[in-house]
Amino acid sequence: MLYTPIKFRNVELKNRWVMSPMCMYSCENGMANDFHFVHYGSRSQGGTGLLIVEATGVEPKGRITNHCMGIWNDEQAEKLQKIVDFVHKNSESKIGIQLAHAGRKGSTWNNLQISIEEGWETVAPSPIPYHPTERIPHTLTTDEVKEQVQNFKKAARRAVEAGFDVVEIHGAHGYLIHQFLSPLSNIRTDEYGGSFENRIRFLIEIVDAVNEELNENTALFVRISGTEYAENGWDIQSSVELAKILKEHAVDLVDVSSGGNIHGAKISVFDGYQVPFSSQVRNEAGVKTGAVGLITKVEQAEEILQKGDADLVFVAREILRNPYIAVQGSFEMKEDCFFPHQYNRAKISS
Repeated sequence: MLYTPIKFRNVELKNRWVMSPMCMYSCENGMANDFHFVHYGSRSQGGTGLLIVEATGVEPKGRITNHCMGIWNDEQAEKLQKIVDFVHKNSESKIGIQLAHAGRKGSTWNNLQISIEEGWETVAPSPIPYHPTERIPHTLTTDEVKEQVQNFKKAARRAVEAGFDVVEIHGAHGYLIHQFLSPLSNIRTDEYGGSFENRIRFLIEIVDAVNEELNENTALFVRISGTEYAENGWDIQSSVELAKILKEHAVDLVDVSSGGNIHGAKISVFDGYQVPFSSQVRNEAGVKTGAVGLITKVEQAEEILQKGDADLVFVAREILRNPYIAVQGSFEMKEDCFFPHQYNRAKISS
């Protein structure tokens, strides 16, 4: 199954391998540069079905650090378009971008909050910092929440104009959207807080706004944290219910990760530790899902698909170590996979 095509709207992926979005912390003023061109271009030469560009801020305060990527202006989008064009012209990979806002987890470096002078005042649904030693974030007003929805919409428009095949909305890992979803970080009393329906409203409004900018040639994914590993917090059943609603709002795939919103949460980490969350969301909500989390081997990835735990396999650290995991896996499994014609002399024959 790893080398079976799959289609989302009109976007056909040649295989089920996905390069998971991973921050590179290498931008100035949110701008992609030569490093990013080589980084993403090289992974496209490895046969990966879909590459997703790292968390990209929809406004300056949406970044995690001063060196994170942005797409809040046209110049940033033009830099990204060069990467998109290379991938399309020199591989069979599709390429997506993850639109993000860090919320209260922004203005940091090396996982520590930096000063307002070096960084910025963070924002959040409620005046609750991620860590007790951090500054209290600015509570977004109702109007400011709606402005953030528009920031995602404008970013999606730029992403489409740049030629991206997939737009992924980052609703996981304790960033702004996740902060709204969780009753532990969202204690609002307006239309964006309180009940489950109110807490998911921000994300649903973003999904609808982004979909207005998309067409059948650009698919929409949403990344969520299946659970935040905290009592009375966001959990897997909440994720299943959310996924059902996302499906109704024309989301093509739910990318299921976990954690990130509660400082000090106890997480048992092992190979494939997040796969059960993907499986439960897929099978109980009836949506396509992506599995992620210490997936390092071809056999492991194939088993996830064969068991019906996911439709796509998102690989992170392993694809940093080995950009050619997809094509090498095809050699092992005697399957067809893109391999640059310039490298044919190194191809392993069946």
